Amino acid sequence: MEKTNQPILLSLDLGTATGWALSNKHGRIMSGTAHFRPRRFEGGGMRYLRFERWLNETRDVSGEINAVYFEEVRRHLGVDAAHAYGGFLASLTAWCEEHSIPYEGVPVGTIKKFITGKGNAGKAAVIAAVKALGHLPEDDNEADALALLHFAREQMIGGQS
Repeated sequence: MEKTNQPILLSLDLGTATGWALSNKHGRIMSGTAHFRPRRFEGGGMRYLRFERWLNETRDVSGEINAVYFEEVRRHLGVDAAHAYGGFLASLTAWCEEHSIPYEGVPVGTIKKFITGKGNAGKAAVIAAVKALGHLPEDDNEADALALLHFAREQMIGGQS
């Protein structure tokens, strides 16, 4: 008999290619990568409006979301990446506030240490660790979101990932 009282969690690796993972009330996990590249002839804020629409659709499909976890990045390789991350983070936190959904940022090193045992693990190590859990991520963004989801589940429901 399946458990049906698990929290519905959404984890995100924010960026132009946003990795996501969602666990439903039965503990099943869905994941992927959503793309929010700026489009030609589109204003600079449109990608964030598309991101918000994606969040609404994700919530509607899942029925509800009990908590959102996001990868907290404190250092970016470029100015454009930093600006994009800041825009997605502002959109996400405002959306969570609007819908009364608790949210929490988790530092990158904490996620890597949890999933690989090393806080400075590379992308290949994170992907391999997530694959060892039975997932088949399409890229490092999805792998990061899956790693974060397993971390969040460990924190919330005591290791039943």
